[in-house]
Amino acid sequence: MWSRSLISSGFRQAARPVTRQTIARPAPFLTTFQNRWLSAQTKEAIEKAVGSAPVVLFMKGTPELPQCGFSRASIQILGLQGVDPEKFAAFNVLEDAELRSGIKEFSDWPTIPQLYIDKEFVGGCDILVSMHQDGSLAKMLEEKNVLAAAEGAEGESKE
Repeated sequence: MWSRSLISSGFRQAARPVTRQTIARPAPFLTTFQNRWLSAQTKEAIEKAVGSAPVVLFMKGTPELPQCGFSRASIQILGLQGVDPEKFAAFNVLEDAELRSGIKEFSDWPTIPQLYIDKEFVGGCDILVSMHQDGSLAKMLEEKNVLAAAEGAEGESKE
């Protein structure tokens, strides 16, 4: 009788419809659990990489040879925006499995590529495309002073 009431109450609980409140409620144990997978050494290496340049892209492949369409699109957008190569660093996550999984946990963002500007996570390719289209990426890059000087801009005078 005792086990029957426990089992039947479990079925009643499982049969209840999922409510919006249930979905929206955060699960604090997940955050703690996820952070345990990111070793202190990997976290330190990622923090060092993020701080290595004002604009940092974690991508699949290299800027010269991107290994996925999203990484290629991200590089193209940064090029179109005129990011100064001296203020840009890219890290190939395909070379290091710990980096590949660690960067996802570090940023709490599930996909690669990932862009950081002044050590602040901006987003992935979809965010870059959206920001490029609405002009907010150009504004951000200009505010952070990471754009290459326009050719001939130094010698020109405005009349």
